[in-house]
Amino acid sequence: MATASSIEWTQTTWNPILGCSKVSSGCAHCYAERMAKRLAAIGRAAEREGKNPGRAGRYREVVGADGKWNGRIYLDESAVEEPLGWRLPRIVFVNSMSDLFHEGVPAAFIQRLFEVMRQCPQHTFQVLTKRPWRAAEMADRLDWPGNIWLGTSVESQAVIERIDDLRRVPAAVRFLSLEPLLG
Repeated sequence: MATASSIEWTQTTWNPILGCSKVSSGCAHCYAERMAKRLAAIGRAAEREGKNPGRAGRYREVVGADGKWNGRIYLDESAVEEPLGWRLPRIVFVNSMSDLFHEGVPAAFIQRLFEVMRQCPQHTFQVLTKRPWRAAEMADRLDWPGNIWLGTSVESQAVIERIDDLRRVPAAVRFLSLEPLLG
């Protein structure tokens, strides 16, 4: 589901994937995990009241009882083609509530999302990953039109190799997110 964003560098989020698992110290205070915990609680409350939990109910599948990511991934088929219906150009943060290149996301699903992005040249899609090695491994199986940007988070010297992985991807625009800057 697309959501208008208050993130200063984007306009909209698109989350066809939910869930994640922590890979480095930059994940320690994950905002998406905190938000997923709240959404899972909203889904549970709706169900207790006999209401349809809607999309919030899906977060129960990716967040454990402790409110932390449980490592599972939910592929939201209902969100895959959303950008095809957006007429006005948008800057879109892809998977603000997950990581497109998470190991649990099937390659075929990633390819489908890239095809949707390719079909929407009026939008700019910003993909931010802490797993650029997987993006590099898949790079030759993906179409990289100019409207798909790829970035990686580099929070410390311990993960600086992510920059080299990012360089191996033929995205027209590659960027770094240096937050939280831990070292």
